[in-house]
Amino acid sequence: MKKIFLLVVLLAVFVNPGFSQKKYTIKFATLAPEGSTWLKVMKEFDQEVQKLTNGEVRFKIYAGGIQGDEKDVLRKIRLGQLHSAGFTGVGLGEILPEVRILDSPLLFRNDEEVDYISDLLYDEFSRKFEEKGYVLLGWTEVGFVYVYGKKPIRSLVDLKGTKMWMWEGDPIAEATFKALGVSAIPLSITDVLTSLQTGLIEAVYTSPLACVSLQWYTRVKYMMDVPLADAAGAVLVSKRMFNKIPPEYQKILREKGREYMRKLVLLSRKDNQQSIELMKQNGIQVVHVPEANLPEFEAAGARARESLVGKLYSQELLNRVETALQEFRSKETHSR
Repeated sequence: MKKIFLLVVLLAVFVNPGFSQKKYTIKFATLAPEGSTWLKVMKEFDQEVQKLTNGEVRFKIYAGGIQGDEKDVLRKIRLGQLHSAGFTGVGLGEILPEVRILDSPLLFRNDEEVDYISDLLYDEFSRKFEEKGYVLLGWTEVGFVYVYGKKPIRSLVDLKGTKMWMWEGDPIAEATFKALGVSAIPLSITDVLTSLQTGLIEAVYTSPLACVSLQWYTRVKYMMDVPLADAAGAVLVSKRMFNKIPPEYQKILREKGREYMRKLVLLSRKDNQQSIELMKQNGIQVVHVPEANLPEFEAAGARARESLVGKLYSQELLNRVETALQEFRSKETHSR
């Protein structure tokens, strides 16, 4: 009877493929809150992956920072407690410092330039992330970062004359303000709103959506129209987890990951634009930086990028990116 029972079980396994299917749950963490565009797209991505893998691969999403900040999440991924996350440039830089070339100051002028360089570097950075133990599923972005202040800022002199906040421990911010000649006040993000209220700081920098979400816009009056940088991001999954998944499903994760993260980028840009409109409706004035004042900002940006050579990225990478941008701008000018 035991032999007959064993035979029945084995037949069930071979006849019914679903009986032996192994499930792969990717534990994913993000700082984005429930209800945000980030979460909506991530859930759509998860549903698509489940559909295409017959329910064998799925994401378990931990939203709103419940797994900690990006450094906490990275530690948990290394311990195997988590497998994947959405990172900003700060978290990505902990794994691969040179990826922060995408965050470097006053490099990009518009979305088209961001897309061109991001696409150009995708395969190279994808390979380098894998060397570090992670698989790139797609670029995301926080968006262009602007300066918001209690006083209008139209020149470098105006910027130097304000009590500027700086994200504590961020090498990009440190290099940027040093090159600009601004003595910024380092604080954690959680201390910014209170410091604006007390007058410890008078100006901040972030994306429009973050400025609204963090309520910083309620304590400032002006927004400078020249972005300091574009804040990059990406979704990564640990190679250790990725390698457990069958190759045909790995292909789905890579292809659909890039597709859905692109969708997220486009929607995030809309969110940022809508946030600017909301701030304007609430009395925030967008201050135009005169054309004559742009060269001093651009020169400071170039100095800041040079100062990060050898610390975050190589001279060769910086030269390659800046040359590619110049060529792109030249083509764009001629095509108009």
